Amino acid sequence: MQSSPSDWSITTWRNRPLRQSPAWPDAEHLARVERELATKPPLVFAGEARRLQQHLRDVANGQAFLLQAGDCAESFDEGSADSIRDKLKVILQMAVALTYAAGVPVVKVGRIAGQFAKPRSDDFEERDGVRLDAFRGHIVNSDDFTPDARRPDPDRLLAAYHQSVATLNLLRAFTTGGFAALSRVHAWNQEFVANSLEGKRYAMIADEIERALQFMMACGIDLHDDTALQSVEFYTSHEALILPYEQALTRQDSLTGDWYDCSAHMLWIGDRTRQLDGAHVEFLRGVSNPLGLKVGPSIDVDDLRRLVEVLNPDNEPGRLTLISRMGVERIGEALPPLVEALRDDGRSVVWACDPMHGNTFRVIGGQKTRHFDDVLSETAQFFEVHQSLGTWPGGLHIELTGDDVTECLGGGSRLDEADLDLNYTTICDPRLNATQSLDMAFHVAEFLQNYASASGARSL
Repeated sequence: MQSSPSDWSITTWRNRPLRQSPAWPDAEHLARVERELATKPPLVFAGEARRLQQHLRDVANGQAFLLQAGDCAESFDEGSADSIRDKLKVILQMAVALTYAAGVPVVKVGRIAGQFAKPRSDDFEERDGVRLDAFRGHIVNSDDFTPDARRPDPDRLLAAYHQSVATLNLLRAFTTGGFAALSRVHAWNQEFVANSLEGKRYAMIADEIERALQFMMACGIDLHDDTALQSVEFYTSHEALILPYEQALTRQDSLTGDWYDCSAHMLWIGDRTRQLDGAHVEFLRGVSNPLGLKVGPSIDVDDLRRLVEVLNPDNEPGRLTLISRMGVERIGEALPPLVEALRDDGRSVVWACDPMHGNTFRVIGGQKTRHFDDVLSETAQFFEVHQSLGTWPGGLHIELTGDDVTECLGGGSRLDEADLDLNYTTICDPRLNATQSLDMAFHVAEFLQNYASASGARSL
């Protein structure tokens, strides 16, 4: 496990350039909130983060697959039990489809219980001649376009903490209290998904799983005594963007003496905040959580090598996940030299594909959307690159919701531009709905099967 470096403390980031930081109007108000957050119980525990890194070590070694999924930006208005349950259902369905069809263990990590902040290309937004602070996620300000709503409010950090507590309580209840038992695979099929081709395909898998479970029971195996069949391990992650919040929830582990950011099991650095001399890299290099790093088309081989060295100097398997987000037009050219360089350097990293963020565009009405075909094509090219280089395509990182939204075009929902207004509810970027997400899982399962058949030497 990566230990915290001796030349680091939880405050050294404050001496580095800080990108994507809100202009907090009252420094003392922010300081009071930081002090209050520092007295709160941790949201997750160091031992859980270490357990996740063990699973990610398997992914790095080509023996498991990472599914990281959830909201683009969580909303303070959508923290209901039904919303959290339905999001979890979709992720569980996707994991079952991947595991059953491809025979690969799936490490399940949600973009949830902390994904409240979003980086912005511009510090301001202008409408009809009125210029206000950009919306940076509900942890900072509101998406309402008024001066008061857009003013950064430190009290929102406390609100984000309390909503994360409630979300984690529900997630732990759902994943350990019987809801996630494998015997309930049919119950995870939401009505609007069940009526689709993807839902019917999933139902066939669920039927086969139920028959296998009945066979095991007939053989005298006590299924209720098997933890792996009655619950699932589910972990949380978010972009560590608002560093005062992250520092306030960082704790020193009593067992190892290392520092862990206890706001989530896994934290990642975005493509806009990955500067080697920047505050975000400085802060996260010192915490012992598993880390992610978004890798966009602007990065070059030397910069990536330096970042990998800083974030994972001991070359610890499972410590660092590189999340490729190139765009369908760029991935074939931009990704191979990066993968090849780290392979040749002997670097142990998890490579995951984010096929969403490089494929966003606006339609005539101004709404942001993504086309399922672009998302799928970038994912297919990601697998092809790794196949050609003999490296492991370790994961999928996508934005989704359990709701029947109409935000992304195509896929199993067969949505076109005229459908976007039917149920477009995201507060930031467009998400796959449950049908599209399950469609994606079946395609990725096929990619994994094809990878195994073509590589031959790799045993899944």
